[in-house]
Amino acid sequence: MKYSGIGGQAVLEGVMMKNGADYAVAVRRPDGEIECKKDHKEGILQRHPALDKPLIRGSLILVDSMVLGIDTLNYSASFYDEEDPAPSKEKESSLPIAFAVAASLLLVIGLFILLPSFLSQLLGRVVSSRPVLAVFEALIRIALFVGYVAAISLMKDIRRVFMYHGAEHKCINCVEHGLPLTVENAAKSSRFHKRCGTSFMIGVMILSAVFFMFLQFDSILLRLVTRLILIPVIAGISYEFLRLAGSGDSVLTNILSRPGLWMQRLTTREPDSDMLEVAITSVEAVFDWKAYLKENFGEDAVSACEGPSCPGL
Repeated sequence: MKYSGIGGQAVLEGVMMKNGADYAVAVRRPDGEIECKKDHKEGILQRHPALDKPLIRGSLILVDSMVLGIDTLNYSASFYDEEDPAPSKEKESSLPIAFAVAASLLLVIGLFILLPSFLSQLLGRVVSSRPVLAVFEALIRIALFVGYVAAISLMKDIRRVFMYHGAEHKCINCVEHGLPLTVENAAKSSRFHKRCGTSFMIGVMILSAVFFMFLQFDSILLRLVTRLILIPVIAGISYEFLRLAGSGDSVLTNILSRPGLWMQRLTTREPDSDMLEVAITSVEAVFDWKAYLKENFGEDAVSACEGPSCPGL
């Protein structure tokens, strides 16, 4: 596997792919046609390169991803707005997106960080062992996350988003394993990828269990404050591991990546060929996969995909 540098996310009936500061959103419109929008958006680190340091950049990239993710989700949803089916061409105000990002962060912090700590504190009335309480807190946190994902996966629209999530991963795996990016090759590729937001979240869960095991306080307020303070640190470490794991195939990173890959069995589904076509459209808008294959795998890697019948030509 060769690191490509591209990443993305699933949106409503589509896929967003990002390469550097360029991103593209491809959406299957209600009439069956594919609409693709390409744009350029510099993140915090691109505007402030001095902040691109280990343990610092993880949290900043997370914020950038949430901002772009909500923006592209709104764009894809606009195609399916019954009152106004045409997507707005005007630049939307950043205020609603900032509010949505803040609300999302508060939900994650409250549900997956503070609530498990509070529940474990209640158990502390009958259990005196702090290591046991730390394990209990970690189990609650993971159970809440898995339960939340399992619950939303029962919704029809979310199941389709998870299928597009699988299409996103399949396209990235396809090119990173040296195959021409066609529907047929993408269909044969894995829907699991180590460089995924799901794996990032599982990494945060596991790392928080380790950190919080050594930070037990009698004061509930102190417990909650330390957990809030450590969120950027834990997110930073999780991101650095994700970055390392997603760019290689060492035995150690493969083993440590397994919990995240297992969780992706819930957050990804096998896509159909139409979904793969949408994902490929998004990739090709921001990434020259033929040049990438030629540089990393040689001329033979693209020789199987030449001529007018090859997608992208």
